[in-house]
Amino acid sequence: MVPQKLVTAAQLRRWTEQDITVAKVRSYTLSGSPRTNSEATLEPYWRRRVELCVLGGCVLWGSQVIIPPQARKKVLEELHACHPGAARMKGLARSYVWWPKMDQEIEQHVKLCIRCQSHATAPAKAPLHPWACPEKPWTRLHLDFAGPFMGRQFLVVVDAFTKWPEVEVLPSITALSTIKSLQRIFATHGIREMCVSDNRPAIVSKEFKQFMEGNGITHITSAPYHPSTNGQAERAVETFKSALRKMRKEYKSLESKVDRFLFRYRLTPHTTTGELPAVLLVGRLPCSRLDILRPDVGERTRQRQEQQRYQHDRTSRERNLGIGQPVFLKDFGAGELWVTGTVEEQTGPMSYTVHLPDGRIVRDT
Repeated sequence: MVPQKLVTAAQLRRWTEQDITVAKVRSYTLSGSPRTNSEATLEPYWRRRVELCVLGGCVLWGSQVIIPPQARKKVLEELHACHPGAARMKGLARSYVWWPKMDQEIEQHVKLCIRCQSHATAPAKAPLHPWACPEKPWTRLHLDFAGPFMGRQFLVVVDAFTKWPEVEVLPSITALSTIKSLQRIFATHGIREMCVSDNRPAIVSKEFKQFMEGNGITHITSAPYHPSTNGQAERAVETFKSALRKMRKEYKSLESKVDRFLFRYRLTPHTTTGELPAVLLVGRLPCSRLDILRPDVGERTRQRQEQQRYQHDRTSRERNLGIGQPVFLKDFGAGELWVTGTVEEQTGPMSYTVHLPDGRIVRDT
């Protein structure tokens, strides 16, 4: 490739004379600028008028040569040699040249270069757009597969509202095995309204589509090669794998590890909701081995009742009344305070019915 001809100072001097705007700037710089500026094209130069000078017929801003419009394209191509990128082009240009909107033209030049764009670094991440939180449990499920992991395949399902996880061990990732696992989960918790998953062949198959439609489930798939759109399931998979790796030596059975992970995860407050998945989904906290650490409220109540009974019975006396035995009965109505009566029946450990002389039958202790 033959290098392009360089722009020389002589050419810049000639083009400066030919361009109306730059020629006028040179004239003002030599003879003095007017007190006010009424031309929009001169405004960028007007703001820098005290820093301009003329050298060899060319106008300079400090040490930077002001490039007339006729030479700007060639100067851009020279700055773009070796495809340094927009930032480095700007740095190089500011050491030698200047013209109005130079930075914007450099950026546009790089954007139109196919080689620069094809080798550019990945763009910044797009703003986060989280899924809307459902209004009730078991409304939207996020599905993902984990495996091969520890020699097995897993289906991981997480409820978007409660963060309740379900993990199914699969013989292989097929539409049939996935459908059977979801049927077991739905048999326990019911059919949900929406499922979100990736685009695996088992998920986008005709059989799986028929299963979703047959149960009235809206099936949404994430964008190909963008698993972050199904981030809830992705995070659940990572948490599941991390937990099982740490339990590798504690439990021999893989199924036991999965069960223990699920049990403990459902009892732990989730970092997003701040609530326990078990409480949000089933409305109660299942009993665990940690419950034995809590004092038994019922036992404490029974102990206090026993202490109260003991203190009371220290000054009390057993009452053993027989049927037909005459007794005195306190009357809280009008008349005599104590009346006589006859025990008719024992209705409790300390309760009796008493027959009064006037025919009434009352119950007392």
